[in-house]
Formats: sequence, C-alpha cells, structure tokens
Amino acid sequence: MVRISSFGVGGKHKSTKFALYCVGLFGLALLVDLLWASSNSSPSIYQSIVSQENVVFPSFAQIKEEDKKKKDGIDKKRVLADNFADLDAPVLNWEKMANAPVPRLDGAAIQIKDQLFVFAGYGTIDYVHSHVDIYNFTDNTWGGRFDMPKEMAHSHLGMVTDGRYIYIVTGQYGPQCRGPTAQTFTLDTVTKKWRDLPPLPVPRYAPATQLWRGRLHVMGGSRENRHTPGTEHWSIAVKDGKALEKEWRSEIPIPRGGPHRACIVYNDRLYVIGGQEGDFMAKPGSPIFKCSRRNEIVFGDVYMLDDDMKWTSLPPMPKPDSHIEFAWAFVNKNSVVIVGGTTEKHPETKKMTLIGEIFHFEFDTQKWSVIGKLPYRVKTTLVGFWKGWLYFTSGQRDKGPEDPSPRKVLGETWRTKLEL
Repeated sequence: MVRISSFGVGGKHKSTKFALYCVGLFGLALLVDLLWASSNSSPSIYQSIVSQENVVFPSFAQIKEEDKKKKDGIDKKRVLADNFADLDAPVLNWEKMANAPVPRLDGAAIQIKDQLFVFAGYGTIDYVHSHVDIYNFTDNTWGGRFDMPKEMAHSHLGMVTDGRYIYIVTGQYGPQCRGPTAQTFTLDTVTKKWRDLPPLPVPRYAPATQLWRGRLHVMGGSRENRHTPGTEHWSIAVKDGKALEKEWRSEIPIPRGGPHRACIVYNDRLYVIGGQEGDFMAKPGSPIFKCSRRNEIVFGDVYMLDDDMKWTSLPPMPKPDSHIEFAWAFVNKNSVVIVGGTTEKHPETKKMTLIGEIFHFEFDTQKWSVIGKLPYRVKTTLVGFWKGWLYFTSGQRDKGPEDPSPRKVLGETWRTKLEL
C-alpha cells in the first residue's frame, strides 16, 4: 500500500494560495501606483468619479483614453471654452415689448428714422412670409402691413436704404432650401410702391449689400447651390430708387466669400464683418428641396474697402460670428453694435451654436469690446436703435442657458437702454 502524505498535498495547496495572494498584492500595488501617478498629472477624470463615501477605480479603457488625450495634446474643456463659451459681459436690463405680428427666421429689416421695416423670412421651415411689417419706435407698436412683389425672394436677402428708398437684392425664393432668384427691387417707403431694378448678373444667397459713393454694391454670398461661397462683387449706379445704368459693373472681388455678414459704410469706407463659408443645401432628388446639413466655417474677419479700391484686413471680432446681416446698428457717431448670431459648431455634437453677446466696434480706434448680453442667445435677429434704446426682434433662440443650440423661431421684441 502506498501512503499519500497529507502534509504534501496540504503544503502544495497552501503554497499556491500564498503565491496567488502575493501576486494579487503586487498587482494592487501597481494599480494604486498607476492611479496616483495619473491623478497627479491629469486629475479631471478621476476627481469626477471619487465620492466621499466610496472610491471607484477607473477602468483600463478610461486610462487608455486619458493617455490618448495626453499624446494628442487634446484638452476638450479648453477647446470648448475658447470657441463656444459665452464671453464675460455686463448684465443689461431688458424690457419686453409688443411681439411682432409673426415669428421670423432669416428675415430682413431696415430702419428709417423711428420705423423698422421688417421683411419676409421663414415662419417655419415649410412656410415663408411674403409681406412687410412696420415697428414704430416712438409709440412701440406694430402696424402698417403690406405685401411684397410676388417675384421677390423670401429669405437670404441683400438690403440697404438711402433714407427713403429701400434696395432689395436677390435671395432665396420659397421655403426649405429652394433656389435663389436674381430679381432686384426698390421700395418707396413713403408711397409704399415697388419698382424693378436690373437683375443681378447671377443669383446669390445673403450677399453683403450697401450703398457707397452713389452705387449699390453687392458682394459675396452663397452661389446657386446654396453652399459654395461667392467672392464676386458688383455695383450699379442708383438714385432716388432708380437705376442709372442698365447693367451691373464688376468690381474688385471680396477677399473671403460667403453669406450672412454685416456690411456697413462709415466715413466713406466700406466695411464687411463676420460671416461664414458653406450653408445647408437641398437634399438631392427631394421634391420639396428639403434642407440637408453641410460643413460650415464661421469666421470673424473684418475687411475695409478704401479710396484705392483695395481691401484691408482689420482686427477680427471677439469670436467668429455669422447670421448678422441685419443684426447691427450705429449707436453713436463712430461706433456700431452687432447683436447675437452664430459661431462655430460644437466639435462633438456638430450642432449650431448661437451667440448671446453684444459686440461693440469703434471705427476710429478699430477696437472690439463685449458690452452686454441678450436675454437669450439668438440668430438672425433684426436690430434697431432709437433715442438711446437698443431694440431687437425675431430670430431663432437657444434651447436654454445651458444649451446654445437652436430651438424656437420667435417674434418677440425687446429693448434695453444703452449708454456708451
């Protein structure tokens, strides 16, 4: 008979357990050391998962992702803060006024004395307005509605005034992402009569438009596919709501093309501010020209056209800003404010990011500042300034203080006392 020693079997079993115990302690020590080293250099991910009662160790996948961020030099919080966070600004006291008769997105507005003429725009993505409403700053009321010509564009208009006549250039005809028209008109704001002007050489969406030295200038915008930036620049001589020439004249192209920018004349200089490259396009084959998303690049570039017909780059806006073609107003003899707009899309969600700041530009010093915030972030708002009061109406607002993406199209009207 062969006896098996109980000591031999028990000894091997205890030795194995002891070895596994040592390996476990060693592995735990390595993990704790790794966590300590990682937390000293990059505490953010770990601080978020440690509570006062329990310590939860991150997974190796989390550690691997953190290491990848270090190698790539990525700091997401810093990127978001630089490009998308609201800028510091004084708090303004806003007063809500009478709502516009209809909500508007991508509408247009021109101020003449104490009246704000508000044109067209989307009511919804499938419905566009084809009339004009008037807001009176003196008695703070809406009224005087009248129709636009049937051939006139409904959004993405170029527009400017000489103090009586309003010149309306090209734009999108219809809802969703339909095509542009080259049709051009003038409105006599006294008689409310319309007149045709020679059509633009080619259609454009939301071109920069301004009167300068007796000529109606039209620049940039988006080309016929709604997405490709146009850099062309045309002008035509006009006076008292009439064209003095039969054809548009080619001028020096704008340095950077694209739609949705402010265009201003100050001290006999022409300024073009902000804008974007790219826009939504009609989905191929869609019978209703349904809008489909495309890449957009928003910028804060500022260009000035001088006596020699040369473009000069000036200090850029505090942050990239677009959808501001009718969101500006002179507030004194040498400065202008730009209200709201859109900035670069969120890098992760790819959603449009709205702006709630008011930017102030002094022409003489060529300096920008942030002078206040709106009640909410808003794009394509329509702005006026009268006797110290800054007004804005309509546009598309954000989803709330914590979410700057677009939500509801509005007809609200607000004002604040502005002292500069």
